[in-house]
Amino acid sequence: MKRSHLPHRFIEVLLAAAIVGCSGGGGDSNTSSSAAASGASGAAPAPGASGVAPVPGASEAAPASAASSPATASGTPAASGAGTGSPSGSAPTTPVVNAADVATYHNDVARTGQHLNETALTPATVKSATFGKLGFYSVDGPVDAEPLYLSNMTIAGGTHNVLYVATENASVYAFDADTGAVLWKTTTLASGETPSDTLGCFQISPTIGVTATPVIDRSRGPNGAMYVVGMSKTAAGAYHQRIHALDVTTGAELFGGPTEITASYPGTGANSSNGNVIFDPKQYAERQSLLLLNGTIYTGWTSHCDVQPYTGWVIAYSADTLKQTSVLNLTPNGSGGAIWMSGAGMASDGTSIYLLDANGSFDATVNAAGVQVSGDYGNAFLKLGTTAGLSVADYFEASNTIQESAADEDLGSGGALVLPDLTDAAGTVHHLALGAGKDSVIYVVNRDSMGKYNPVADAIYQELAGQINGPVFSMPAYFNNTVYFGAWGDTIKAFSISGARLSAAPVSHTPNSFGTPGATPSVSANGTSNGIVWAAENGNIAALHAYDATNLANELYNSNQAGARDQFGPGNKFITPMIANGKVYVGTSSGVAVFGLLGSH
Repeated sequence: MKRSHLPHRFIEVLLAAAIVGCSGGGGDSNTSSSAAASGASGAAPAPGASGVAPVPGASEAAPASAASSPATASGTPAASGAGTGSPSGSAPTTPVVNAADVATYHNDVARTGQHLNETALTPATVKSATFGKLGFYSVDGPVDAEPLYLSNMTIAGGTHNVLYVATENASVYAFDADTGAVLWKTTTLASGETPSDTLGCFQISPTIGVTATPVIDRSRGPNGAMYVVGMSKTAAGAYHQRIHALDVTTGAELFGGPTEITASYPGTGANSSNGNVIFDPKQYAERQSLLLLNGTIYTGWTSHCDVQPYTGWVIAYSADTLKQTSVLNLTPNGSGGAIWMSGAGMASDGTSIYLLDANGSFDATVNAAGVQVSGDYGNAFLKLGTTAGLSVADYFEASNTIQESAADEDLGSGGALVLPDLTDAAGTVHHLALGAGKDSVIYVVNRDSMGKYNPVADAIYQELAGQINGPVFSMPAYFNNTVYFGAWGDTIKAFSISGARLSAAPVSHTPNSFGTPGATPSVSANGTSNGIVWAAENGNIAALHAYDATNLANELYNSNQAGARDQFGPGNKFITPMIANGKVYVGTSSGVAVFGLLGSH
């Protein structure tokens, strides 16, 4: 799944083809010339935001006294993981342990990217005179995973807000989020091991240790558990993938971990033997962010540097025991179909899982029910059932899916977002999800009937072509009936939602565009007010930007406005700004830059 034929209108993508791979495209620390130029353009980071939307790990199995939070003030799904799950299609509900925590990628299992408890950061306070870089927390390798945050933790003999950072050197840090003091540091390597090599490509570089954003469950173990997947290599050349559960207060291994990741699945596809495809740890990387849902940790696997043979794996583990609970292969009788989504995490409505699959085998032969005969779902928008183990519950394939896979113009470069329940003008409630990939088309699916495959025309709820000008190597954010997309080489664009449909064209866009690889926006707000869209710009001089969420043309702040004062050096691909407690945290190739109101550190 190497990058190849992208839309002709986007020539600069072709020039950068060696930088970002498709199915194995992890966040390498190298930046392209176009990104560097963009980063130096003067757009800068925005100030940090305080509260976050409820997250799955932090909320699961919360005490009965915790407040129950159906939908957030803006109407987006709250985090899932309370153990009951919501009916298919409805917005997930869960008790909230601590609304200030950011315990999963993009804030919640719907992957909305919104933090709705922020009071310090507003359009009035986020400006160069009052907001800027407060510090830089150095680590031992590139930070490809989004940093996570727990507030008011009893740790290291005191009470701290804690920032958790994982690196490609296979290290995990717990920092005091406000001072930068290291509270603990550990490694996912076994004795005598090193982080994995990169097989000479630049998709995840220069080593592969921890690439996927971990997930935290504050209720598990004696003090809370953080689930992490690490890759390593022995001196003898053996590769390992392991899932760890770390005590959030000490970094110690929990539940008898780590667990070696192995799997087989019935099929005759790539790397099969005796009627089963075999998971070979050397051939894979865990790039997409971990999902914690109803007591289970879900991992999804991309290729290691696009080197065949590989297929599409989803492997589940118990959050209580680290024992494997279910395995699904998405291309068991073919090849490809890996899961990477540029680091975004598989999304959920509280019961089912939604993801965008990379290009790979898809047999256009379907039965009368529209079910794919060979069980191969490359290049699909997928819904996975979870109630009786993993299964493909529904899917959507574009009518030109075969051609797109052949051209490496796949859907799986972008991440999926589950929208809150939406009501049309007739009063009908719709359960929707959306995403986009390399073909620059926004696909909005009905989660109750996704459309499957029609070779003549796409049987889909809504499809927007020609509105984003570049391939998507990121995921959108949602806030207050608006969806924000940041494609490669394009401005960040806002699409409003009315009558349960996206606007036919953007309602606003940023004044600047973003180079390699585009941007995944995050949003801070106080309920539905004071919304700010944050975006990290990659480049040799990286930048954090802040925009008015109601009109993206209004840039509030960027980290290059004050000269060198707020600059933080080279950026990193696929980084998503994380907002917590009045601060914004941005992962880089060597640490985490911290932004907030000047004088608040």
